[in-house]
Amino acid sequence: MTDLGMLTVPPQRHRDLGGGVGYAFNGQHFDAPKDADVATIAATLQAPLSVIMQVTKFCDYDCSFCSETLRMPDPTLEQLDQIRQHLAGVARVFLSGGEPLMRKDFGEVVDIFTGHHIVAVPTNATHALDHARNIAGKIAYANVGFEGPRATFKRVRGDYDKTMAGVRALQEAGIPLALSAVVYRSTLSVLPYTVQIADVLGATKVKLILPLRKGNALNLADHEFITTEEAETTFARLKEQRAEMQWSPALRLTAWTPENEGHMIVIEPNGTARAWPVYDAPDLWENLGNVLEEPISEIWKRYRFKENHVSKYVGRSIHAVAQGV
Repeated sequence: MTDLGMLTVPPQRHRDLGGGVGYAFNGQHFDAPKDADVATIAATLQAPLSVIMQVTKFCDYDCSFCSETLRMPDPTLEQLDQIRQHLAGVARVFLSGGEPLMRKDFGEVVDIFTGHHIVAVPTNATHALDHARNIAGKIAYANVGFEGPRATFKRVRGDYDKTMAGVRALQEAGIPLALSAVVYRSTLSVLPYTVQIADVLGATKVKLILPLRKGNALNLADHEFITTEEAETTFARLKEQRAEMQWSPALRLTAWTPENEGHMIVIEPNGTARAWPVYDAPDLWENLGNVLEEPISEIWKRYRFKENHVSKYVGRSIHAVAQGV
């Protein structure tokens, strides 16, 4: 129990998911033996390791990199329960948005998926004060978008202090934290501060993501997009700084290489499942089907990025440094 009397996340440390893949709760990541063959794992799986379920498209921020600028009605609880039934076999579900905590019934949304999947929540944390107590002990972690110090955060994302207040509410409820930061050329200099903030907050990891040219990011200046080579150099330098400063959070960097194409499966509020990002497709989406109408196992059969999916989620196609190393 926490000081507030809230339930904490169950003490489970690792779950065997079959096919040589497991999930480490303490590091919030999938793992597989180093000698495991990605193609073999992909052929063994009957469903994705992880999907992103957009429970809303609405958001109270207007991030300069946001790809999800189109709006559509929220799915009902009944529709979400139908989707949940059709997601049988999926290990982890991100209850995403938009900003998912804007839903007044978000606690009920979490209840639909908890117990059937490992549940994680990407959020800007602005509505965490409304929901943290109700979702504590039910989600594996909250992944908070966070681009570093106040000035940078305000320019790239939104209200630093409002998000930080939400982060404190999540902490007080005993919900584990991760941070994610979208990387521009103009934010490279603040990345060490982002990791330092994550270390102070006790976050388990910092995920660095390069923007994609969709939605609001179409308005970004060309010079804000760094190359894969520049991203790798930046990550190597940050890795050295992490060792020097003895920062604890794990580091992750996802660059948009051929090995990462289409690796995510995103389910929109209307049930449409899409591979993302598919570089030559309109809006970077590739339609896969609809999970209100058929099980994810059927969609998985015709999904053409299985190996990219597995490779990314078990850490083969991203740059990574483990927590505490």
